[in-house]
Order: sequence, then structure tokens, then C-alpha cells
Amino acid sequence: MTLVKDVLPRGLITKGVGGLYYILGEDGQTVVLRAKGKFRKLKQTPLVGDRVLYTPGQGEEHGWLEEILPRDSVLVRPPVANVRTVLVVIAPEPAPDYLLVDLLLAMAYEQGIRPVLVLNKCDLDPQREQEPREMYHGLDLPILSVSAQTGEGLQELAQIMREGICCFAGQSGVGKSTLLGKITGLQLHTGEISRKISRGRHTTRHTELLIQGGLMVLDTPGFSLLEPWENLEPIRLKDFYPEFAPYEGLCKFAPCYHFREPGCAVLQAAREGKISPKRLERYHTLLQQVQKAWRERYE
Repeated sequence: MTLVKDVLPRGLITKGVGGLYYILGEDGQTVVLRAKGKFRKLKQTPLVGDRVLYTPGQGEEHGWLEEILPRDSVLVRPPVANVRTVLVVIAPEPAPDYLLVDLLLAMAYEQGIRPVLVLNKCDLDPQREQEPREMYHGLDLPILSVSAQTGEGLQELAQIMREGICCFAGQSGVGKSTLLGKITGLQLHTGEISRKISRGRHTTRHTELLIQGGLMVLDTPGFSLLEPWENLEPIRLKDFYPEFAPYEGLCKFAPCYHFREPGCAVLQAAREGKISPKRLERYHTLLQQVQKAWRERYE
């Protein structure tokens, strides 16, 4: 017996605006759909990047989004699904927000998404690359130096981006949209850095999946400092720091938060320079935020 869903066409959500979803079908055509009311009852929101089943519309009528297929990953901000690689972009200006970088890396590891650290505008101050390379050494984290102005590293970056849906993340003003434009050849909106306050201005208004030349990349709104997971049990945060893994089980107390516990192997490794003390300090900041969110989750 053939199930109805076995004969429904499949597609990929590339954009959602005003309750309408733009779907790229397997035939290469884009259709516009509305989501059925059952998704509201299920408290399930269709996301850009979702693989879906749908019923095409007739004439000028919109079709219907029938089912969201199982997701490989979900990001909250921007709200996207099935991302394969998160490209975390920093630059000499504005000054890197490493707390944001650490949070983005942890969220990627938690979702099983591959993170890549992109050092953009490397032509401005090559010496500024040393700090992040030393800080994230030993994480098995790809680090690329790129420049949208000179073209350095763009070919290698484009190769990484061909391995599934990619998402650029990072502060405003670091050049995410400019990199997207250089690699995809599309003219995208870009923000300029205010010389007075050295902060980027958001210009991208919604999330859209851009498909060009074999690339599937999300054009996303700029990021601000994200809030940690509301329902993440604090003891799990350390699991998303790969450099802690070699020291698990070696601490005096178990479980160990690697915070202030005596006999903590991770704290000792930081004192010996085997782990970045600055990154450990920021882990402690995030840990306290996660603990606060955990305590207040039912309030």
C-alpha cells in the first residue's frame, strides 16, 4: 500500500516571510506555500533549511506545507535547521568578542555542527591572527585566514562551504555579508562600521538560504550576544569544550564543573598553560549564566 506522503513532492525551505514559505523543489522550481494549522497545534515552526513534503497549489493559489522531515540540527538564533557547518567570523575591527565566539562554538558542538573559525580582514593586521590561533590551538578547529579585499583564503573557504548548508555567524561589522557576496557572486546588503562607535549596523532583515554554484549558504541577520540555553543542565556545558576531554575522570571530585573545585585537573592544566586561561575564564562566565538560567527556568 502506498502512503500519501510517499507520493508528495519534497523540497527545501529557502525563505519564510509573512507566513509564506518559499520551497525549492527537487525539480529545481520554487513554490510558495502556507503551513497547515497542525504545526501550530504541535508547536512546531517551519525553519529555513527544513526538508519538507508539500502539496503544490493550483493556479494562483498557494500550496500547503504538509510535513517537516527529521532535522539533523537546529539553531535558535538565527532560527535555521540542518546546518552542516557554522562559519564563525571575527576580524581585527570590531574587536573580537571571544565570549560570543566561545558560545557559538559550544552551541555548534552541542548540535553536532562543524564549526570553522574564519579570521576575516587578515590584510589589515596579520599579527592579530596570533591570539585566536594560540587560544583555540588543540581544539581540532579549522582556522582560516581570509580577506574579501585581496581574495586570500576565499577558495579554501568556498570548498568548505560546498559540504552542505553553511551558516555565517559572528558580530556585526566583521564582513559576513561581504564574504558571502565575494564567494557566491550575489549582491547582498552590507553594513558599514561606524567610525565613532566601532559597531556594525544590521542590514540583513531575514534569514534566507542562498543557493548558487553548488553552495547552500544562509544569509542571516547579524548576531548579538546570545543567551545560553534555558534548559541546559549546567554540568553538561563542559562537554562542549573539546580541550577539557583529556582531563575528564582525573579530577578529585566527580562530577566536576571545573570551576573552583580543589584537585581539578582542568584548572591545573590551565595553570600549566596546556589550556587557554582566558578561554577557561570565559567558560566560567558562561557556566554562571547557564546556572542562572537553569535556576530560573520555571519562574
